[in-house]
Amino acid sequence: VTLFINWAVKPFSMAFLGWLFIGQLFAPYLPAEQISSYIAGLIILAAAPCTAMVFVWSNLSDGEPHFTLSQVAVNDVIMIFAFAPIVGLLLGLSAITVPWDTLFLSVVLYILVPVIIAQVLRKRLLAAGGDAALQSALQRLGPVSLVALLATLVLLFGFQGEQILRQPLIIVLLAVPILIQVYFNSGLAYLLNRHFGVAHCVAAPSALIGASNFFELAVATAIVLFGFESGAALATVVGVLVEVPVMLSVVKIVNRSKAWYERGAASRGG
Repeated sequence: VTLFINWAVKPFSMAFLGWLFIGQLFAPYLPAEQISSYIAGLIILAAAPCTAMVFVWSNLSDGEPHFTLSQVAVNDVIMIFAFAPIVGLLLGLSAITVPWDTLFLSVVLYILVPVIIAQVLRKRLLAAGGDAALQSALQRLGPVSLVALLATLVLLFGFQGEQILRQPLIIVLLAVPILIQVYFNSGLAYLLNRHFGVAHCVAAPSALIGASNFFELAVATAIVLFGFESGAALATVVGVLVEVPVMLSVVKIVNRSKAWYERGAASRGG
């Protein structure tokens, strides 16, 4: 269910929502020369499933940690091969020119290289000092990674702050398809898992993984493809802006509906 939502539903539903809201309904209120770029940013945002914050969402919803870890690992592998083709396909269908070499370079730099470095470092630590050495390194890297994430967010909003403050209406309009997409995909994953009788501790992270986005990759790719001041970069930053509060609301929904979910899942499972 999670993989189906991430790769067969989310990118395509966002492309449709981007076309419907940004390209049609909201077009009179947006700068005409940036409409295609806004849609491109939304597509890039939806084509990258989250691989970090979902551990937080899963923990908040009492999700099964091994399931969450396995889904993140599988999504990482799929992203290496599927992110560029899906983005290229959907941008092409939206009549947006795609520099394929730059798109593939983004995949190599922001997905493949970090994964390779992590695996090499892990093997060396295990060979040198076993699991104790690995855990010690992870404990030291934990605060560093958190500071790096916060610094990334501060820089993103710092560089885009002028645009955000200058164009509040555009920010609100861009947030509409993102909000619909998050609730639609999380709801669909949640209902499908209930239909199949899946345990709530698996369904909750499944819904959350299916709804959240790898915004660091999306922002970096949008900037590389379209430029720092582009509508695509702004659209991905709006995704960052709404990610935390919206995902926390999804966590609250799946937690409060646990009894309802388990009644339906039990009847299906039986």
